[in-house]
Amino acid sequence: MTRPDGRARAAAVRARPDTRGAHVLELTMASVSGTEAGATAGMLMADAPSEAGAVLRVGRDRSVCRLATPEDWLFVSRVHLEFRCGPAGTWQVTWVRGSQPDPSSEVRLVLPGEPGRALPYGGAAPLPRGGAGEIVVQDRTSPRSVNVGFYHEV
Repeated sequence: MTRPDGRARAAAVRARPDTRGAHVLELTMASVSGTEAGATAGMLMADAPSEAGAVLRVGRDRSVCRLATPEDWLFVSRVHLEFRCGPAGTWQVTWVRGSQPDPSSEVRLVLPGEPGRALPYGGAAPLPRGGAGEIVVQDRTSPRSVNVGFYHEV
C-alpha cells in the first residue's frame, strides 16, 4: 500500500464525482498506528464549498466532526482541527485548544517542497489557495498519527 501522500490523494480526488466547477476544499484522513505505517486502509474523505463561513472539523466527536478519529485515541481532542473558509474563499486551519493546558500531540503543516512546520497549540495557519498539503497530528507517547491531506480546488 502507499502512504496517504499527494499521489494517493490525487487518485482519490480523480475518482470522486464531478463537483460541477465548484471551488471546494477536499480533505482525506488516515489514522495510522506504528504497525500500519504506510497503509491507507480506512481513509475518510470530506469536502466543503469555498464559501465564507464554511467549516470542516477533525476530532473524536462524531456529532460535530466530519472526519472522526478512533474514540480511544485520546491524543486527539473532541474537536482537534478546524478548517474555516474566509470571505475571500481562502481557507485556514486552526489547532483548537482542548480542555488540557498541555496537548498530548504535536501538529505539523506539510506543504510540497517545504519542510514541515509546527502549528502552535491554539494557533492557525492559512492554506495555500489552489494548493495541497498535509496536516499531521502526531501522538507524543506512541507511534500513532492522524494524517489529514488537503486539496483546495479553484
